[in-house]
Amino acid sequence: MGSDMVEHCGGCHCQSVRWRVQAPSSIVAWECNCSDCYMRGNTHFIVPSEKFQLLGDSKQFLTTYTFGTHTAKHTFCKVCGITSFYTPRSNPDGIAVTYKCVDKGTLAHVEIRKFHGRIWDASYSLTGIATYSELSRYHQER
Repeated sequence: MGSDMVEHCGGCHCQSVRWRVQAPSSIVAWECNCSDCYMRGNTHFIVPSEKFQLLGDSKQFLTTYTFGTHTAKHTFCKVCGITSFYTPRSNPDGIAVTYKCVDKGTLAHVEIRKFHGRIWDASYSLTGIATYSELSRYHQER
């Protein structure tokens, strides 16, 4: 996708959780069908954790749900229940940002790719998703 880095801002529905993230204006978002993402309808893009920053007092409004391997940390707002970001099992060194929670105006293009979370190991190997939290993908700073 595009290499032009921009600052995206976003958050949950009630605006209690706010964040900013450095990522390209054109992104690859992953539509996962694992039991959790499927039920939530989550489609997300992944960035290195160093590119993500919670703003203000957002942390006090977050709670976390884990299951299975407990590697993924599904964070969501205690007030409105929206998962605007989380730590994915595929990239525990990164952050998965729900692309529909990004404020309007900074995403130029979103390419949706499938991640078959119900056959997690095979999908992990085939998709290359692990590389999306590597800083080398985000070498250009603004």
